[in-house]
Amino acid sequence: MAAISLRKIEETAPALVSLYKTAGVSLAEHGLDGLRAAVYLVVDYSGSMKPYYRDGSVQTLADRVLGLAAHLDDDGTVPVVLFSTDVDAVTDIALADHRGRVERIVSGLGHMGRTSYHLAMDAVIDHYLDSGSTAPALVVFQTDGGPVNRLAAEKYLCKAARLPLFWQFVGFGDPRSRQFDYLRRLDDLAVPAKRVVDNAGFFHAGEDPREVPDADLYDRLVGEFSKWLVAAGSQGIIREP
Repeated sequence: MAAISLRKIEETAPALVSLYKTAGVSLAEHGLDGLRAAVYLVVDYSGSMKPYYRDGSVQTLADRVLGLAAHLDDDGTVPVVLFSTDVDAVTDIALADHRGRVERIVSGLGHMGRTSYHLAMDAVIDHYLDSGSTAPALVVFQTDGGPVNRLAAEKYLCKAARLPLFWQFVGFGDPRSRQFDYLRRLDDLAVPAKRVVDNAGFFHAGEDPREVPDADLYDRLVGEFSKWLVAAGSQGIIREP
């Protein structure tokens, strides 16, 4: 059973009903029906991301993540971290006011800087630990390129492997770009030599992420997550409820 009912979605966020239903199908297909988990959204706010904020790609991703989160977490909100050179915002997107939420968030932000993954990762880790939750967490981490500090990002990912956090990286942009070579390597970091469990996935959403069908996106968001849940459970990283 979903954490939030279809009726509640119809009442509070009718525009998300289709996304909610599609997410439910994908979760069931991956054996995750009834799972309880936290969901985070991390969004790149570097200068090269400007077109994706302007054309609504970031808001579309946020809506899709919210539709998925409604199945997994009953609080109706998704914590959101925007990052560039530093952490630009730590806030949330809620079912009741999701429309135009991304635009409202960025309207209060300043200069769009460079791309620094590890600070955003640190913000997510802090938020999760401060929440006191022991449930698994799916972190949807969107970016359009590699980080300025690659060693720091790798170090944070490997250290975070002992926490019940799975990092699903989503690339916006040309899939042929060398900008994503680093993320491919990060996805393939050795287990157990570098990290106790494979705690990350990566996929391209292309140059126009809005064109990715909802069902395809959800399959990519939860496919590796479902495998991680098994591996993390066997390592004792996820506690039994």
